[in-house]
Amino acid sequence: MTARHDHDVVVYGATSFVGQILCRYLARRHGAVGKLRWAIAGRDRAKLDDVARSTGADVPRIVADAADRSALDALTASTRVVVSTVGPYSLYGSELVASVVEAGVDYCDLTGEVQWMRRMIDQHQERAAQTGARVVHACGFDSIPSDLGVWFTQQRALEDFGEPCAEMRMSVAGSRGGVSGGTLASGMNMFEELAADPELRSVISDPYVLAPTDLRTGPTQPGMGRPTHDSRFESWVAPFVMAPTNSAVVLRTHALLGQPWGRDFTYGETMMTGDGPTGAVKAYAMTAGLAAFAGVASLGPTRRLLGKVMPKPGSGPGTAAQQAGWFDIRFVGRTATGRTIRTKVTGDQDPGYGSTAKMLGESAAAFLDLDGVGGGFWTPASAFGDALIERLEASAGLRFDVL
Repeated sequence: MTARHDHDVVVYGATSFVGQILCRYLARRHGAVGKLRWAIAGRDRAKLDDVARSTGADVPRIVADAADRSALDALTASTRVVVSTVGPYSLYGSELVASVVEAGVDYCDLTGEVQWMRRMIDQHQERAAQTGARVVHACGFDSIPSDLGVWFTQQRALEDFGEPCAEMRMSVAGSRGGVSGGTLASGMNMFEELAADPELRSVISDPYVLAPTDLRTGPTQPGMGRPTHDSRFESWVAPFVMAPTNSAVVLRTHALLGQPWGRDFTYGETMMTGDGPTGAVKAYAMTAGLAAFAGVASLGPTRRLLGKVMPKPGSGPGTAAQQAGWFDIRFVGRTATGRTIRTKVTGDQDPGYGSTAKMLGESAAAFLDLDGVGGGFWTPASAFGDALIERLEASAGLRFDVL
């Protein structure tokens, strides 16, 4: 630790919907005055004071606008770790990442915006390696359960079989949770970017979009865009809206680790809808609904209409709904010799908000004990591995189990 760091962790975007949940979690987990020296940051001092009062986060406040580079540089110079909840990240996150990289400090967020992650990697990977800054995107429900779930399953396969899984599939068995205005705004912004640059569609649909530049090709990954009956899960399955982001993160992990699961490793994600005729109907209905929404959001006039009726950023499910939420996702892996392993990852709160805030808080704190990982853009599994799983099981309500 160097003397110039006044804080261990700064929560940037503390006044956002997820930011407030994160502040409440950190206040409960670490206290306002304790071993973890943390602060909250945002662009409005009065709102920061309100968050401090309402969440118990009576910690130092830092005022910094996302577009004010000098203020961001002062923020990043004051801390060892920045954890950001300010989205859409493609609109409000780039200057902060650039500042973090130049300062040589650590950073995590909860983005699922693959097009923005790709830009940040391409623009800053080389400089981050020089300064020692360690950047880990996607530290919420996008994409910790998927990324660490694959890591966990592969580690157990190596222990049990002496070989990794050459193929793995994940399917969401069930979940309960709401959607915040901030998440919807990020989705709408992605459609805006696609409208402005149609070539971007091929970028974000590429499963290797986040891989290192010399590993952006590989085996054909499974197409999961149609309803089908999957014997692995004994269920009909439908497309999972977060699959493109999660799969890209998992494949980046595989590449960063040196492709330990084999050059032909494949991975895909779906949602279970149940067995039999009812499951089939649900799978087709869900697929049609996702396609219809994408079609409406792709057109400027209807996209603007959606923007008027959707929840605004800063809104989302209440505390009771967050605590009543949960998720259960399943993995099936098969080795090259045909041996099969089944695992699951579960969470005890709303996946996108209550649980995501806990994942994000534990990821930020995990940097403080992270040794042997140099500067650069990492993933949750490639940076933290088992250490983060231990934190999540001990404090964040997640479970990783072999079935």
